Amino acid sequence: MIEQYGTTPPMDIRTRYALGIVTLFPCLKDPYSEKGYEHFFDAKSNGGYIAWKLKNMQRELSSGSRRSSSSGRDSSRNRGPQLERPVTAEHQLDGDLCREALSFLRHCTEEGQIFMKMKQTFQYRRMLIQDSEKCETILTVFPRFLDTKGLVLQDFQMMFGEETASKLLEKWGTLLKQKVIKEAKNLTKTPTLDSLIQSAEENHDENEDLPAWDSDMAALLLLVYLLPPPPGGKKQPGKIAVREALKRVVHFHKSCRSLQEVTGPVQGRQPYILAVGTSRASINDYYIVVDGQLIPCKAKSSLSAFDELFKAHYVFGISYDQPLQNMYTFVQTTIYNIDVGLCHESPRVKDLRSKLLN
Repeated sequence: MIEQYGTTPPMDIRTRYALGIVTLFPCLKDPYSEKGYEHFFDAKSNGGYIAWKLKNMQRELSSGSRRSSSSGRDSSRNRGPQLERPVTAEHQLDGDLCREALSFLRHCTEEGQIFMKMKQTFQYRRMLIQDSEKCETILTVFPRFLDTKGLVLQDFQMMFGEETASKLLEKWGTLLKQKVIKEAKNLTKTPTLDSLIQSAEENHDENEDLPAWDSDMAALLLLVYLLPPPPGGKKQPGKIAVREALKRVVHFHKSCRSLQEVTGPVQGRQPYILAVGTSRASINDYYIVVDGQLIPCKAKSSLSAFDELFKAHYVFGISYDQPLQNMYTFVQTTIYNIDVGLCHESPRVKDLRSKLLN
């Protein structure tokens, strides 16, 4: 295209090339878009893979213009965990009854009653989370998140329903995991990447220097390689390495050490998994770390722990960690089908989805 039309080809030429790609290679068609080729080029937003590549080449050939890679991004960027969503729940308490329930929750020890009262105070909790001045008090007002497993799962299901809540566990093993591993094998090899691939395929050499995660966690971390950290913006200058981004998904904590070592003041609210066990491949307990506090996971597997990690963003109204924006957006739209076609997705996210779903 550049050889024939230069680095600024007309819109109709870009559209024609995008259509030609999915016509010649139907497996690259995006089933979630209107015409199937918008992830290569979308004339409405001047976005997509072709637009992204052209702008990169324009930067290289010019003095380095730094225009945005797509238009209309601000209006759709917020369609994620922090979006205020209309949620209706039955038998909600307010006023004095709500205050009584909050007091009851602090002292109750019967799990069934805890889950019921948490259901009945759901709307009040959402109101706190949407209040910028009160959102960070949520674990103080509702401390049962810190000692009762499964409350994060219950709140997420009340927000999105059972069908959406079960998407990751349904899709991962049967539809996505092996395709993720296959795509990762096409990347430029590094010792860490190669170790994750071997662990994902369950043929890791235990004598290697790099400690191995179990198969599901290793495969999930491959998503960070396939959707690496985007370039930093004004608020977060610079770009972190993929290996550093992996640590923002999961930390290993040896079970013989005190958990107090990992609690306390932290920078940023973004949650991550704390995996506690004798080795990375043998985990006994999982926690979600939020604001330096440990929320115990109901999960007994790494896949279920990642499921709770993703849901914690929505339950507590916390934005995605910027280096993991592409990875979490892919999980949001492609796996959980939340805000499909409504939130901003980078060309990398759309391209990976078309490869994995065809």
